Amino acid sequence: MEHHAEAGAEQLGLGIKGVKSACAAIEREIAAGTTPGAVLGVMHEGKQWSYSAGYANPKPKQGQPVPASKDTLYDCASLTKVVVTLPLILQLIDEGVLTLSTKVSDILPSFGTAGKEEITVGQLLTHTSGLQADMNLHSQGWDREQMWDVVLTAPLATKPDTEVIYSDLGYLALGRIIEKSLEIPLDQAVKGRVLDPLGMRHATLTPALEQPGRYAATEYENTIQDHLCGIVHDEKARALGGVCGHAGLFATAGDLLHYARMWLEQGAIPATAGSESGGGDSRILSRAAAIAATRTHTGHIDGTNRGLGWVLKGDKMDASGDWMGPGCYGHTGFTGTSMWIDPELDLAVVLLTNRVYGGRGSSVAQLRAQVHNALTGAVAW
Repeated sequence: MEHHAEAGAEQLGLGIKGVKSACAAIEREIAAGTTPGAVLGVMHEGKQWSYSAGYANPKPKQGQPVPASKDTLYDCASLTKVVVTLPLILQLIDEGVLTLSTKVSDILPSFGTAGKEEITVGQLLTHTSGLQADMNLHSQGWDREQMWDVVLTAPLATKPDTEVIYSDLGYLALGRIIEKSLEIPLDQAVKGRVLDPLGMRHATLTPALEQPGRYAATEYENTIQDHLCGIVHDEKARALGGVCGHAGLFATAGDLLHYARMWLEQGAIPATAGSESGGGDSRILSRAAAIAATRTHTGHIDGTNRGLGWVLKGDKMDASGDWMGPGCYGHTGFTGTSMWIDPELDLAVVLLTNRVYGGRGSSVAQLRAQVHNALTGAVAW
């Protein structure tokens, strides 16, 4: 670890002590059994570096244990919300197809029931719609059409715009809005409009299951008598076929750093992205959209600080640690993933773990804070 951390610090222009401390924190949690393995991806001033430790799959049914590596694809869980759904909605706003005040029921008529007639796209993005957080879709015996009907016609849990309820249902609806607006499936939309232009070559909503060794295993699933590996962990996403607005993305740390770099460049496609778009537009998002998404939209609701999709400094779901600045933003995923960006420091940190491998009781909240603190402290001021 030590030699690798030293090389990483030199490559990134960060203090050696901080980079070593971040790696040591990861190794402590692996030794404690919090997660079987992890991959850390760091970008500073356009330079990127990754560090891996432990196992992506400690006990596969066939073959030897699979070490975690920079090429391991992790189930990103709710990072899907900000890497897939958010940029596509912002693009549709850039293109004049939607606005933040567009009523969801104008695009999805079945949504406009049970007091939801006035709910807007902006409220779904900021989790202020009043929709409930979650619901059980997977064990009711419903087919896919019935599940979507239940999602879209679900009643409100609270009055809109009065509190933040972090809602998967809202992002499921946003995924449907994208598909209806673009008239193509969500996975095709994100591939053509985000993943390919940014050179995120491994990222996908539709994993290639013939290559199980590429994936970090998540939770044990009784129905298959094995750990999920290349199969989405989120039950709703799995029941709906894996292509959803709230979960389902698989990506490497490098993929996610490419995405973070675009945000650090306020929507522009970095010159080093290796775009496959054939010399098309030089931006994923307008600068205006990138700025708007990372400023607060919930100042009227006490105890919250959310942008469009992003969690901002001081929100109850803020996982930035102690040293990142007031302009930082990020998001986490239930499986043990996170991405945090501090534009003032030109720093992005991606931490991918499969903490649900041993069940849902393990927490990487302290690990995120420790890693973020160590790396933020390693920036030369």
